[in-house]
Amino acid sequence: MIKLKTKLEIFPLLQTLKGYTWRKFKADFWAGINVSLLDFPQAMAYALLAGFPIMFGVYASTIGSLIGPFFSSSNLLILGTTNATAVLVLSSFLTLNIADEQKLLALPVLILLVGLFMVIGALLKLAGLIKYVSRTVIIGYITAAALLIIVNQLSTILGTPRTHAATFFEVIMQNAGNWKEISLISILVGFLTGCVYMIFRSYSKFVPTVALTLLSVSILTFFLNLLGLEISMIESQQVGLWMPKMPEVTFELIYQMGGPAIALAFLAILESSSIAKTLAAKTGSRVDLNQNMLSMGMCNIASAFSSGMPVSGSLTRSILNFHSGALTGLSSVFSGVMMIMGILLLGPLLQFIPKASLATIVVFIGISLINLKQIQMVVKATKADCAVFFVTFCGGLIFPLNIAIALGASASIVLFLKKISEPRLMQYIFNAQGELSEQAIKEPSDMPEISIVHVEGELFFGSTDIFLDQTRLICASPNLKVIILRMRNATDLDASSAFAVADLIRYAHEKDRYFIVTGANAGVERVFHQSGVMEILGENNFFRYTPENPNLAIRHALKRAQELIGQEQARILLFTSPGNSEKMGGESVQEV
Repeated sequence: MIKLKTKLEIFPLLQTLKGYTWRKFKADFWAGINVSLLDFPQAMAYALLAGFPIMFGVYASTIGSLIGPFFSSSNLLILGTTNATAVLVLSSFLTLNIADEQKLLALPVLILLVGLFMVIGALLKLAGLIKYVSRTVIIGYITAAALLIIVNQLSTILGTPRTHAATFFEVIMQNAGNWKEISLISILVGFLTGCVYMIFRSYSKFVPTVALTLLSVSILTFFLNLLGLEISMIESQQVGLWMPKMPEVTFELIYQMGGPAIALAFLAILESSSIAKTLAAKTGSRVDLNQNMLSMGMCNIASAFSSGMPVSGSLTRSILNFHSGALTGLSSVFSGVMMIMGILLLGPLLQFIPKASLATIVVFIGISLINLKQIQMVVKATKADCAVFFVTFCGGLIFPLNIAIALGASASIVLFLKKISEPRLMQYIFNAQGELSEQAIKEPSDMPEISIVHVEGELFFGSTDIFLDQTRLICASPNLKVIILRMRNATDLDASSAFAVADLIRYAHEKDRYFIVTGANAGVERVFHQSGVMEILGENNFFRYTPENPNLAIRHALKRAQELIGQEQARILLFTSPGNSEKMGGESVQEV
């Protein structure tokens, strides 16, 4: 039996060092080099996307690569700056209308709050809550964010004044209003960058396309400058001044950054959990989402003190890490070390990269995020998925992205609650061949009836009223003598559930029906005792589930029903959800 972890580990990476071999070192080292060659230019691009100095992104990715694996449960997950979090940072600051000089003070506070929210969430084991938010929300958000990423770089590529808008349509309108200030030189640099990028991209997906593109275009623009063409370059970076810096926390900033921090933490958890589960499925390993949340929280707290940006899980770099043959989390550490070397060696050379070139790379990254196959799948899958996608996607175009993801998550949760709070019970009966078959119209009979009601799934406050109404309809049968509530697969009982079951027992007694509960697990039994339902039911009418003999409880319940009605023969009716009749038929209910 696989035993799941219930406690968070402080440094799970230390377990990796036990039995670490030369073969693992070589695999992790080369994977770390490959990841760093992609991480460095991507981190710069995401910082530019968010509207901050490019080294902020590099610092954050370095911190994520070095600290993340010490707390993470995934051997392959790479933490750092990501496009999704960068565009949400951009949207949040534009929505709050914070001045550029104030942004440098607000960003560390934002990141610190994100980290604290994640650490608290991990300690409270809240990662499981994301299962109620469908992947469709992520697809809708990423698609809208991709379009916002693209249009936000147009002003840099066109050489027009920088836009200051939080939504897709506002950015489009501002760019359209600045068409008279378009720079042909800037467009030429962007075009050259696109051509070079496509050439390297077509060669091999394992080639460090972004790094080679920026290097090549920097050389090309050097010769263009010799021809007297003025090309806007990235500002020189003073990397030697990178040192810890205390965030200037004030109540005003906490109040301003609280909402965006929650949205960022929520998005990062969704994004990283999806990536970690995908990698775990590829390797056959297990992943602890709460442990990964702790890892991201610690990285964000460190990034807040290091002039960094929000840290999340990177899909592209994690997949590259996997395909590069990484075996342990030390590949991320090696990548972080290479990032530090890049900061020291390449920092002064970054001033030779044209702004339009880096903006063009960001546009290509944005285009790569639009997955038409996934969009087609979610739109055609179900009406609920289609609705959630368009609520999130359209919300991301009309409203700021933090509102869009809240709208999408709310729509996903509402549809989920609606689905699980509407249980349907179908009546099944044993036919002449001893097999279960659906009975639409009950045949008249004077034989006493025993109805077995099979409860499957969540029985909580959102579903109890409908469950109670449907079970009362079952009680209306004139020949019904005993109701057996089979709760083997019932989950999430709460006070509302206990009230519903107690009311149902009283209602059955008023109608001269007997009531039996069978196959209940320890959680159901605990709720019954603590709520007083057991006193109303009676211990002799309660039969616990026994894993050693799954059918024993229902047999005891049927024998008890036979005692109560005082007859050896009775008509046994099964009420269950349509998908469970085959499973019920596989048990030995009819033998009792």
